[in-house]
Amino acid sequence: MTEPKIPVTEDELHAYIDNELPPERRGDVEAWLAAHPDDAERVQSWRAMAEALHARYDSVADEPVPKRLEIERLVREPRRWMVGAIAATLVAFIAGGGAGWLAHGVAASPSAFQSFTSEALVAHRLYVVEVRHPVEVPGSERAHLQTWLTKRCGWVVFAPELDATGLKLVGGRLLPGPNGPASFLMYESASGERFTVYAAKADGEATQMRYTAQDKDGALFWADRGVAFVVSGSSDRDRLTQVARLVYDATEKNGG
Repeated sequence: MTEPKIPVTEDELHAYIDNELPPERRGDVEAWLAAHPDDAERVQSWRAMAEALHARYDSVADEPVPKRLEIERLVREPRRWMVGAIAATLVAFIAGGGAGWLAHGVAASPSAFQSFTSEALVAHRLYVVEVRHPVEVPGSERAHLQTWLTKRCGWVVFAPELDATGLKLVGGRLLPGPNGPASFLMYESASGERFTVYAAKADGEATQMRYTAQDKDGALFWADRGVAFVVSGSSDRDRLTQVARLVYDATEKNGG
C-alpha cells in the first residue's frame, strides 16, 4: 500500500475521530492507519474513550430543561425578583463581614477539589493497569509530549524529573477535563509502582494541597495560576506527599 502524499499529523488523527476531517483527506488518513499499526491502535483507543464519554454523559445532555430554567419563564419573571436577590446577597455579605470574605476560598474549594480528584482518580485507575498502552506518547519523547500537551491544553505542560523518588516517566496522554482538555502524565518505579499527574484548567485562586483516599488509591490536589493538579498513586500518604511535593517544586521552578 502506498504512503499518503502528505504525512498524517496528530491533529488530523483527532479530526478523523471527531468526523471533522475534510473528505479529500480521509482516504489518506485511512491509508496511513492501514500502514501504521501503532497509530491505528492509538486511534482505536481514542474512539473507545469517546464512546465511553458519550455513554457516560449523553443521557444528561438529553434530559429536558427544567421548567424553572426555560427561557420563556425566565423572561416573564418580574424584575423585582432580581432586585430582591441582589438585596439579599448584599445583606448576607454585610452580615458576614470580613470573615465571610476570607471563607470564600474555603467554601468554593470543595466542589473543585471533589470534581478534579474524582476525574483524576478515574483516569489513574483506568490506565495504571495497562501494560501495552498506558500512554499515547512514550517518555522517550518527553520534548514532543510537553509541546503537544501544551498546544492542546493551553498552558505550559511540564513533565518533571522524579528520579529523586525513584520514578521514571512512562509517558502521557490527553484527556477531557472538567473545564476543557487535561494533561495526564504517568511515572513508574523499578518495582512497578505507578503514579500519575493530572492537570486541567481551574477557576479560582491558588489553593493548598488537599488529600483524599479512595480504596487503595490516594490523591493530592492543589491549584495555582488557573491550573489544578492532582497527583494520584499509593494510599501511603507520606510516599504520595513526597512525590507531589517534587512535582509541585519542579512545576513552580519551570513556571508550569
